[in-house]
Amino acid sequence: MDTNTIIGIVVVVVIALLLILGFAWMDKSRKKAMRGSQDAAKARADARLAAEQEAARKAAEQPVHSPATEPVESSAPAHAPPTETAESTAVAQRNEPVTDESNEPSERPQYEKPEGRRGRLQKLREKLSKSSNPFGKALFSILSQDNLTEADWEDVEDTLLLADVGAEASEQLVDRLHTDARITGESDPSKVKEALRSELLNMVGTKTDRRLNADKPDAHRPSVIIMVGVNGTGKTTTAGKLARLFVAQGKSVMLGAADTFRAAAADQLETWGAKVGVPVVRSDKEGADPASVAFEASKRAKEEDVDVLIIDTAGRLQNKANLMDELGKIRRVTEKNLPVDEVLLVLDATTGQNGMAQAKVFAQAIGLTGVVLSKLDGSAKGGIVISVQRELDVPVKLVGVGEGPDDLAPFEPEAFVDGILD
Repeated sequence: MDTNTIIGIVVVVVIALLLILGFAWMDKSRKKAMRGSQDAAKARADARLAAEQEAARKAAEQPVHSPATEPVESSAPAHAPPTETAESTAVAQRNEPVTDESNEPSERPQYEKPEGRRGRLQKLREKLSKSSNPFGKALFSILSQDNLTEADWEDVEDTLLLADVGAEASEQLVDRLHTDARITGESDPSKVKEALRSELLNMVGTKTDRRLNADKPDAHRPSVIIMVGVNGTGKTTTAGKLARLFVAQGKSVMLGAADTFRAAAADQLETWGAKVGVPVVRSDKEGADPASVAFEASKRAKEEDVDVLIIDTAGRLQNKANLMDELGKIRRVTEKNLPVDEVLLVLDATTGQNGMAQAKVFAQAIGLTGVVLSKLDGSAKGGIVISVQRELDVPVKLVGVGEGPDDLAPFEPEAFVDGILD
């Protein structure tokens, strides 16, 4: 056996011994650590047991120190202040949750309850009858005279013209009254009034379907209404009032603020909607594309399956052509999501014939299904009801008779004529 072999064997034996010693040391250290851990766990257990025994001992001793075992003389004065403090603390603690609970309902939105149809029609009659100068009263005052002269008939025609009935309609009504035996044959006021009422109802139209398309059995859902009209006619206000009218009927409503050219229009709509729980779709950016707002509103109305969507539009752009193009675009993009059932023109009744030219432009540009006469609060311009229907060939469907939130009523010829005659 050579020297190298012997050296190799020695090295292997040494390494083996070192490994054996290393394992032995590690096993000893592990056992020592385990004993230490067991001792620590035992110490913690003993401490916890001692604490529990001490707590049990104190609990057992507690009745001995109860105030009930102490003399009455010493317990009353000694414990009176703490008792009063404890009671006040308890009351304060009890009051805190009660106060919070009482505040909870106030945080919930409290919506207004709009007035129903019957109350609105009654309000229409009252507002018209209380007017200082409704043209119906002026006509009755003239026609109830004895032996009407040509001058009297001229006064009748002048009264109709001043009331914005229109030249052609005024002439036609005078001819009918002139040949009515109830007026020319005698001067009985009741018969004169009956004749005048009958002729006015014929001129206004009693057989016209004045229902909003959203109220018809075959209406789409959602039923889309686009409000048009020049600025200053009360268009946005009318849109808000119309939403209240539908809410009073139990319908779900959404408003679209597509009048992005007037800074306060969207805020105004939100104020109206917040009072009756109606959501408003608007753009956060002033001057945004009105058609994009209309598109988003129709999309959301379809997704949420509301009954009615009312879209407010701008009433003034750089020129007439731009305004009409914009209205046409609003209708087209809306109809990508939903069909448009109604286009309502809001017309200021106090402008009379001056507003007719504007009305004709809207009728040609977008097509109208009905007219809303705002500010028809018994002024002498009430005759525009007759002329606007004859000129536009669409019915007056709604009338505004005041500044109150529910002063928008469905137009009924009987209520209107009775109001201007009473």
